[in-house]
Amino acid sequence: MYKAASRLSGRRAALTGRSCRGPGFHIATGALCHKASFRDLPTDIPEMPPCTFKPEEHKGMSKERMMEIRRENCNPMVMKVTSYKKPVFLHQGHMQWLWDVDGKRYLDFFAGVATVSVGHCHPRVTAAAVQQLKRLWHATNLYVYPPLHEYCEKLASLLPDPLKVIYLTNSGSEANDLAMMMARLYTGNFDIITFRGSYHGGSPQTLGLTSNAQYKYPIGTGSGCANTICPDVFRGPWGGSQCRDSPVQTIRECSCAQGHCMANEQYIGQLKDTLATSVPSQIAAFFGEPIQGVGGAVQYPKNFLKEAYQLVRERGGVCIADEVQTGFGRTGTHFWGFQGHDVIPDMVTMAKGIGNGFPMGAVVTTPEIAASFAKGIHFNTFGGNPVACAVGSSVLDTIKEDGTQQISLEVGTYLMTELAKLRDKYEIVGDVRGKGLQIGVEMVKDKTSRDPLPPAAINEIFEDVKDMGVLIGKGGIHGQTFRIKPPMCITMEDADYFLAVFNKSIHNYMERR
Repeated sequence: MYKAASRLSGRRAALTGRSCRGPGFHIATGALCHKASFRDLPTDIPEMPPCTFKPEEHKGMSKERMMEIRRENCNPMVMKVTSYKKPVFLHQGHMQWLWDVDGKRYLDFFAGVATVSVGHCHPRVTAAAVQQLKRLWHATNLYVYPPLHEYCEKLASLLPDPLKVIYLTNSGSEANDLAMMMARLYTGNFDIITFRGSYHGGSPQTLGLTSNAQYKYPIGTGSGCANTICPDVFRGPWGGSQCRDSPVQTIRECSCAQGHCMANEQYIGQLKDTLATSVPSQIAAFFGEPIQGVGGAVQYPKNFLKEAYQLVRERGGVCIADEVQTGFGRTGTHFWGFQGHDVIPDMVTMAKGIGNGFPMGAVVTTPEIAASFAKGIHFNTFGGNPVACAVGSSVLDTIKEDGTQQISLEVGTYLMTELAKLRDKYEIVGDVRGKGLQIGVEMVKDKTSRDPLPPAAINEIFEDVKDMGVLIGKGGIHGQTFRIKPPMCITMEDADYFLAVFNKSIHNYMERR
């Protein structure tokens, strides 16, 4: 794990296109300094943080023509998933900033669905891609070329023993698909367990792992997959005020003694029930994200995964950590999300932040499990291509050199602490949770019932935040959770601007209501 430190001196100022001489920074050391607390929760909006980067003027296709093509030539699914009633027509990005075709600037607090890890078009990563594009675009792993091996060595060094064998893919769905196959080949078993509300990909095979109705189709997909209750200590039947590893706990009451968690015992009991009733006595695997992503940044009781792993291994299964959203320092305290649970999985899958937006994924496992994959022949045309490996290698270097893991910890903790004040202020803010810059804010009708805030209300707030210049995401089974997952280069000043905008948007909704 990198022991990163914040490096926000002149070098980082050049990267972000902003002066570091404003409030919130310590000039001598470049370290983040906590600004005055967001105590008064004002409903006026401050000026957007400055940015000296100048985007190019858009001279291409009109917005109207883009929408015509989107409706006529793109699959209807593209239109169906388009965010916002008034879509954002993006033109250019730089670090935490995005510009639309009209030149309007947005603060990106969703990072292309938790994908842009070190910043849009980060100069160092861009330079690495350009350099490799000039040398060699494409070669499959039929051949031996330096970028593949340099990257695999570097990535393996960041994982604990015995997780040292890597297979590179193009996406998280593909990585999880291969992990399913490896688990079944290695164990000789077939059944795999996941959490309800999980998302592990959209391929025909991984849709069996994904347990969320809106992603399901009325056709046979991913046989041999069972789900168990998600140990959600806010929305689930059990939970308290000491359950999770987060700067912010739930508002639920708790009478557990120190070091004892009744909610964890109940959820482990549910997993035991699933193992006793829904799968054979021997299983292939258990899939779990260290913190649910699409599910709404859901966190589990502190010891749940450790006990779950033991139960799965007793039944011949392997344990797979889906780090597609939590990996690469996003949780702040650790480089990998599973490390926060004090477990070592048998396989780790990763994508999204691995390439800062470049299509890339990976399955990392033990030599023994990897050997089972060689029972047949699997060939991937683009996985581990030279450009992807050059980008991935530069991302790892940049995480270390820019101190993004420490930024995630410091700015993320500040964000959650201040968001908890909005939870205390507004009846419709039910829960604030997460670690680092993997944050969820769950919206409810009221705190007593914890019923989800209806989609129409969620969308009002969502649109309002966008209109004030900040992009965030949505998640949860009912779409009731705002997902806060910015690039890991944001500053305290950016955090304060988001907090002011989010507060104002909720205030506006409450006034209209």
